Amino acid sequence: MCANKNIKTRDEISSEYKWNIEDMYQNEADWGLACQKAEALGESFTSYAGRLSESADLLQAAMKDKDTVWLLVEKAFVYARMKKDEDTRVSKYQTMADQAQSLIAKIAAKMSFFTPELLEIPEEKLLGFLSENKELAVYEHVIRDTLRQKKHVLSKTEENLMAKFRELTSATNDIFSMINNADIRFGSIIDEDGAEVELTHGRYSTFLESSDRRVRKEAFEKMYAAFIAQRNTLATTYNYNTKTDVVMTGIRKYSSSLEAALSGDNIQSEVYDNLISVVNENLPLIHRYVELRRRALGVEDVHMYDLYTPLVEAPKADIPYEEALRIMEEGLAPLGTDYIDNLKKGISSRWIDVYENEGKTSGAYSFGSYDSMPYVLLNYNGRLKDVFTIAHEMGHSMHSYYTRSTQPFVYGGHSIFTAEVASTVNENLLMLDLIKKETDPNRKKYLLNLYIEEFRTTLFRQTMFAEFERETHKEVENGGVLTAEWLSDSYLALNKKYFGDKMIYDPEIAMEWARIPHFYNAFYVYKYATGFSAAAALAERILSEGTPAVNDYLAFLKSGECDYPIELLKLAGVDMSSPEPIKKAMKTFESLLLQLEELV
Repeated sequence: MCANKNIKTRDEISSEYKWNIEDMYQNEADWGLACQKAEALGESFTSYAGRLSESADLLQAAMKDKDTVWLLVEKAFVYARMKKDEDTRVSKYQTMADQAQSLIAKIAAKMSFFTPELLEIPEEKLLGFLSENKELAVYEHVIRDTLRQKKHVLSKTEENLMAKFRELTSATNDIFSMINNADIRFGSIIDEDGAEVELTHGRYSTFLESSDRRVRKEAFEKMYAAFIAQRNTLATTYNYNTKTDVVMTGIRKYSSSLEAALSGDNIQSEVYDNLISVVNENLPLIHRYVELRRRALGVEDVHMYDLYTPLVEAPKADIPYEEALRIMEEGLAPLGTDYIDNLKKGISSRWIDVYENEGKTSGAYSFGSYDSMPYVLLNYNGRLKDVFTIAHEMGHSMHSYYTRSTQPFVYGGHSIFTAEVASTVNENLLMLDLIKKETDPNRKKYLLNLYIEEFRTTLFRQTMFAEFERETHKEVENGGVLTAEWLSDSYLALNKKYFGDKMIYDPEIAMEWARIPHFYNAFYVYKYATGFSAAAALAERILSEGTPAVNDYLAFLKSGECDYPIELLKLAGVDMSSPEPIKKAMKTFESLLLQLEELV
């Protein structure tokens, strides 16, 4: 079933399939010098303390120097984190990542005077500075956004203390990461061919897609047995992660953890609540899909480990990486020659770290600093779903490429709210291209099911996660403690609501909360669901309108963070302040479900 049953060491993988991290620093000594330079510049920056109100020119110089320092720090952190992710077992890289995290805390502490002092300048005078210095005008959105959040900014002394504690407040995330990626072991299972194969994060999803129910069940039980053995440690870790969010919420005078999390993007809590509400109204569609699965699989009952296996045999079991790239490029062709040419250039420049190796962090992501390549980490395993993962992560990286080529450093990042649109537009275009080209009924059935699964796992599942996070934070805000029992009971209840009474709820699924890394970055996952809804609308517009829609979309990709996410998406042609995009996505899901029901 797995193309490679024995995980290679990193040295055994050809350099052409590893990211060109040397483009950032030639060696670790250069990285160390960069850290020293950043720390020295951070120390020098303190000379601006008490002087920001002197003139527009001085304020512009301070803001420019602040960007220079953070550009250096960001690059150092990204490099160290990527080296750690290459092999999480290597203590040297663990140390480098810790040093980079400490550097961030030190620099943040040195610069902590900046925002409180900026807000001490009378608003009329501060806004007047914008017209006095053209280069300062670049920072207008940042300055106005800072004024918007004025009531949540503390005094200079308090901000300095908060900055010094930043390293400690991220500890629970690091603890979970080490348990999940470096320490936990799942043992081995017997695959379809009768071979004993090690169960890893990277292989788990492949096993769950197996046509052999015994393999699915064994992988499911082995995976969760490992987490159940750590349930109290993991519950304590997540409890304190959530408690940290709640404490910080109070310190910064937000009414709730949810409001605090959404504030940075200037998004109202109604957007979050509307997502959960619309999805809850449409849960009967998922219940209908569970029954369809039961009939299609020919089983008496559907178990949780039956949710991921294709209803028909996958069209190709092992897709070579180079073929995956070709499939992706053809699917993304509607985005135009400029997009495709830059995508190919990125691949040939070795943006991508392709294959799993011993100790490599699980999953996939797009990363990088403002002045580096927009790198992609994969654990490519030859499945069609892996092709979609490449398209997804390259969507992120192409978003970064266009933004960094257009925007200054201060606007060179992305809100996750918009970033997930860029990645999911790629997935939608690829899927629609494959469905359009397919003439074989069984293959078309497979693709329809795969697309339905994208809706289930992104729009429905991520919303279930979002609802769970809302519950956990409310529990702590009300003085409760997130014990392993409370977490498991609450998570199981949500599963029963989302999947209905046709599902058999294996007790292991109650522990799924323990293996979701995104829970350590609270109120993050809802953006996958909103992004999916927005992407569906944008993909439809690109295919139906062509060049005008593509031009609007590329303008969106180039916009970075020069405005608030909701406004940027309006420029691209979708309004996420309304529940309408989510309702439209639900109608699309119902249409796909009906087509599949007719074929099964």
